[in-house]
Amino acid sequence: MRIDVHTHIFPPEVVARREGFFDGEPAFRLLYESPGSRLATAETLLESMDRTGIDRSVAFGFPWESGELTRRHNEYVLESAARYPSRLIPLACVAPLAPGSLEEADRCLRAGARGLGELAVYEDRDVQEVLKAHEDLFQLCRSHGGVLLVHANEPVGHHYPGKAPFGLDFYYSLARMASGMALILAHWGGGLCLFELLKKEVPEVLAHVHYDTAASPYLYQPSIYATVSKIIGPERVLFGSDFPLLSPERYHREMVQAGLGEMEMKGILGGNAARLLGLTDRIIGE
Repeated sequence: MRIDVHTHIFPPEVVARREGFFDGEPAFRLLYESPGSRLATAETLLESMDRTGIDRSVAFGFPWESGELTRRHNEYVLESAARYPSRLIPLACVAPLAPGSLEEADRCLRAGARGLGELAVYEDRDVQEVLKAHEDLFQLCRSHGGVLLVHANEPVGHHYPGKAPFGLDFYYSLARMASGMALILAHWGGGLCLFELLKKEVPEVLAHVHYDTAASPYLYQPSIYATVSKIIGPERVLFGSDFPLLSPERYHREMVQAGLGEMEMKGILGGNAARLLGLTDRIIGE
C-alpha cells in the first residue's frame, strides 16, 4: 500500500474563484494569490492517485481565519472522505489562534476526522501565545486518539511564501508537548531531524516524531533521504507530496537517486504510514 500523508484539497468554489476568498485571509492570499499556485479538489487528487499508484492519501484543508470558511472546508474534506473511504483519510484543519478553533477541531474529531493537520501559523506572533494554542489542540487530539500533522520549516536559507517565522526550538517544544502521541512534522521538521545526532535529551524527546517529505525537491538535495534514514532510521520517514504542489513521481526519482534500498523505499512510500495510522489491511506491493 502506497500512502501519501500530506495532501491539500479545496472545495470546487474555492478552486474556481480563489480571488473571492482573499479578503480577511492574509495567509491564503500569501500562498495562493499567484495563479501558478495550484488548487485541487478531491476528484483531482483521486485522478492523480490513480495515475501515480497512490492507494490512500491523508487529506486536509487550510487554516482559515474565518470560522465559517473553516467549517465549510472541513465539511468538504469529511464529506469527500465519506465518499471515498478506501482512498482518503481526513484530518481537520484549523488556525490555532483563530476564535473557535478548539470547538471546530472537537466537532470534526467527533465527526470522523482521524486527527488534526496541517496546523500552521504563518504570521509573526508571540511564541508563547502560539505554543499555548497548540497545547490546547494537542490535548484535545490526544483525548480522541488522533494523529497530529504540524507545519515546520527550516529557519535559514531563502525566503518563500508560507515560510513561518519560528525557529527549531518552537518545533522542539511542540514535540515535547506531544510526547506519547502520533506527531508528524512536515517538511522534514524544518531540519529538526538532523539534531537527533545529539547525544543527550534530543533523541528521547523526538523518539515519537515522524517526518514527512513534503516539498523536499524544492528544499533539499536528494541525499536528504539517505542522510535522515541513517540518522534516525527509515521507519520514521513518511512520504508526503504536498499535492498539488508536486507530483509523487518526482519524490520517487529522488529516492532512487539517493540510493535507498527497496525495503527502505517501501517503508517510506507507505509501510511506515500504514503502521502509524493502523492501516494493516494490505501489504505493500500487493
